[in-house]
Amino acid sequence: MFTAQDQTFMQRALELAERGLYTTTPNPRVGALIVRDGKIIGEGWHERAGEPHAEVNAVRDAKEKHGADAVKGATVYVTLEPCSHHGRTPPCADLLVREGAGQVIAAMEDPNPEVAGRGFARLRDAGIDVRCGLMENDARELNIGFVSRMTRGLPWVRLKVAASLDGKTALTNGQSQWITSPEARADGHAWRARACALLTGIGTVLEDDPQLNVREVATKRQPLKIIIDSRLQTPLEARILEGGNVLIACAVEDNEARVRLEAKGAEIVVLPNPNGKVELMDLLRELGRRKLNEIHVEAGFKLNGSMLREGCIDELLLYLAPSIIGDQAQGMFNLPALANLEGRTQLKLHKVSQVGPDLRILARTA
Repeated sequence: MFTAQDQTFMQRALELAERGLYTTTPNPRVGALIVRDGKIIGEGWHERAGEPHAEVNAVRDAKEKHGADAVKGATVYVTLEPCSHHGRTPPCADLLVREGAGQVIAAMEDPNPEVAGRGFARLRDAGIDVRCGLMENDARELNIGFVSRMTRGLPWVRLKVAASLDGKTALTNGQSQWITSPEARADGHAWRARACALLTGIGTVLEDDPQLNVREVATKRQPLKIIIDSRLQTPLEARILEGGNVLIACAVEDNEARVRLEAKGAEIVVLPNPNGKVELMDLLRELGRRKLNEIHVEAGFKLNGSMLREGCIDELLLYLAPSIIGDQAQGMFNLPALANLEGRTQLKLHKVSQVGPDLRILARTA
């Protein structure tokens, strides 16, 4: 159905889409090419919400270089189905119809219910040849959070852990800097940068006073910072509050603490469960309603354990250093003892690679 040349062009479109890795939220990352006679005549990608989509930029590029009729009869390669609805920008499907595109090859259908095949239908109704499914898995991986939010109403939650080879994250006294290498830490910041929000717990705030921002890679956008703080114990001098852009999820109505934290620029949401803790799944639903696609978690072993037990983790981003710390050190997850192995959490290895001297493992819970 698809040729080797088609694959080459779609690979280029995916590379373009990846340029928006840190900036498109809440929109998907999308790249597009205009091809005529086996040659690329226009390229584009979506950079941020409210700005032109990938198809618009590719069409504009082609017309600037090759004239007003550049797109007429040409093939458009795009990593996601062209939109068919009016959002902050006009429908891209209508643009391709007006420009007279001859063929559209897409990697995947848009999971957004407002599009979901309607863009393809609009193109076909105009007589444009449409094919879909080329390198679909690659396109889906690039937008795994957007797909999750559109299909489940939940963001994709990625939990990052740095540990020794025997699975220890800190000494018994809490010391953890640094178990892994500078290369692994920089790589971790790249994963932070692609997320819509960075989440931690009050235990980490009190013990480590993290900034919880992106520092090791260049980015035009800092993710939202989220603290799970059941009793609103976040200190007003905590570094995580600097610059605002903080959401605190709690389980109590404490107006005095709320006023103080709101004066520091934090927003408070109250989401209690029957045990006086934050109801984690309700928090994820709230984050989905706020159009957050990917959540990056860096927390302590207690919150890690709670999120894993309550089914809130989709993927583990695990960095293992080639070192041994010993049984008395802190582990990755605070979990109850099992009576048998049938109760263990099963994971699927998604990708394993080396980062500096350390091992990076992506493992998924489903």
